[in-house]
Amino acid sequence: MVNLLHLRTLLEVTRLGSFAAAAARLGYTASAVSQQMSALERDTGVELFHRSARSVVPTEAALTMTRHASKVLTDVEALMASASRTHDSAAQELRLGIFPSLATYVLPAILGNPRWKDLGIDLRVSVAEPAQTIQGLRTGGELDLALVYQVGQSGLAWPHSLERQWIGDDNFRVVLPSVWGIREDAEVAAAHLSDMPWIIHHPGTSDAMVIERLFASCNLHPRVVAYSDDFHASLEMTAAGLGASLVPELALVHRPAGVVVLDVPDIRLARNVFALLINEKRTAQVQLFTELLADTLHSTNGNARPTPQSAIRRAQTGRRK
Repeated sequence: MVNLLHLRTLLEVTRLGSFAAAAARLGYTASAVSQQMSALERDTGVELFHRSARSVVPTEAALTMTRHASKVLTDVEALMASASRTHDSAAQELRLGIFPSLATYVLPAILGNPRWKDLGIDLRVSVAEPAQTIQGLRTGGELDLALVYQVGQSGLAWPHSLERQWIGDDNFRVVLPSVWGIREDAEVAAAHLSDMPWIIHHPGTSDAMVIERLFASCNLHPRVVAYSDDFHASLEMTAAGLGASLVPELALVHRPAGVVVLDVPDIRLARNVFALLINEKRTAQVQLFTELLADTLHSTNGNARPTPQSAIRRAQTGRRK
């Protein structure tokens, strides 16, 4: 079954002419766009792009698919909306496991979206960390779909019988107390942050090990003043001036006063968000729900992230002209 999210990405790649441009437009990384297009090629069984070191050129198959993709996406949503209005009594029950920050900032926005009301899904929700929700998907479990995250390549394992669908990335950001006097548009390298007090994950967790390796690769050796796996607690302690922290964009949607969010080029890390699904539960309704989830996550994180320094410099240059 072709992933509708991949079709939307295909439209942007062919329209803009590169994976990088499409990634910037959609809020993904270029590698994530490349992975989506590779998955689409596997699903359709055709080569969609001629790839070189500097460019990607759509094949005739890609151009043909692009001409139909927009209509397909529109028709699928219209069909599902019509079907749910006609057969309200046939709503599909979906038992959903979801991690806390996605439940806090993304799920309510989905439930308030008119597209949700047309899906015909009877939702049952369980909020828990990924390891717990994955257990609920095992044979005889209480869940049909689990929304989980993975930092780097470690920390999670799931049965091979489950289908995995990439939803989006929740990028980490460096957060400093505003009382330190560093502006949000300041150009700061990771090495400059080494002598500052830090609030970090408890040692030994998979997330903490990935972050430790990242910091070491940047020659950043933090002076630890607090351990916290709760991002909201970390943000509040940062706002109070205790130390710097590294938190994902979802936690910054309602960030407290008194913090500065930096874009530090040396520190690139994300929570990769996936949907894990029991195959027999994958229907058109569930597929459209995951598409709506991906769109909502993208727009939510777009509102949370700081303005990139390159964009600030372009704006400043434009004002000087």
